Amino acid sequence: MISGDLFRLDDRRALVVGAGSGIGAAVAQGLSAFGAAVLCADARIDAAEATAEAIGGPAVHLDLLDPSASGAVLDAHGAPDILVTTPAINVRKRIADYSDDDLDRVVDLNLKGVFRLCRTFGAAMAAAGSGSMIGFASVRAVTTEPGQGAYAATKAATVMLFRTLAAELGGSGVRANVIAPGVVETPLTKPIQDDAAWYKAYAEKPILRRWATADEMVGAALFLASDASSYVTGTTLFVDGGWTAADGRYDPTV
Repeated sequence: MISGDLFRLDDRRALVVGAGSGIGAAVAQGLSAFGAAVLCADARIDAAEATAEAIGGPAVHLDLLDPSASGAVLDAHGAPDILVTTPAINVRKRIADYSDDDLDRVVDLNLKGVFRLCRTFGAAMAAAGSGSMIGFASVRAVTTEPGQGAYAATKAATVMLFRTLAAELGGSGVRANVIAPGVVETPLTKPIQDDAAWYKAYAEKPILRRWATADEMVGAALFLASDASSYVTGTTLFVDGGWTAADGRYDPTV
């Protein structure tokens, strides 16, 4: 029987990594609004505390660049029912201009940090026998442009990481899925927002002809966190305004 409580998260604990700003903050607030007890985690503890104060919950320092951080949070707070990870960095340079330091900055956070987080909490959630793991990738996992090589590679890797988590942990009752946003107004995209021509070019690419707000990512996260998606795992949900559905920035004559 279908219940009106299909999206409710009462009595569930969520850990949102990157909850200090942008999409992470919006998702933390959204999950809380539907009943989850949310632990707000961020490398900037003051930012995590600000989000936590807004929803009346706790905050914790968690820096994905620290190999021991995930284990410390697990030891202190236990395995969550819902894990959401949003942090990422982008160094916009053509591949030929990339230094090893540039590459390390992107890979260390976007791939290695997320991998360690999922390794730690995936094992704990599997031991508990249930849970939903939600990663944030990007349309750059499947479509790129000059200057996005390392970022796009890590986002494609995020998709495959979560597919593998789904395959390995599904038998233990843990689901793993990815949300792939298009262009979203967040601190990460601030340099683009500040460039009028660049902002306009990106706004014209999606079918909906506009950027998204961080709040528009919440519905997808809520769906994947809740029983509404109880038979969904190993998938990528594009929340991109149609960016990846249509080709070109023109209106052809039909």
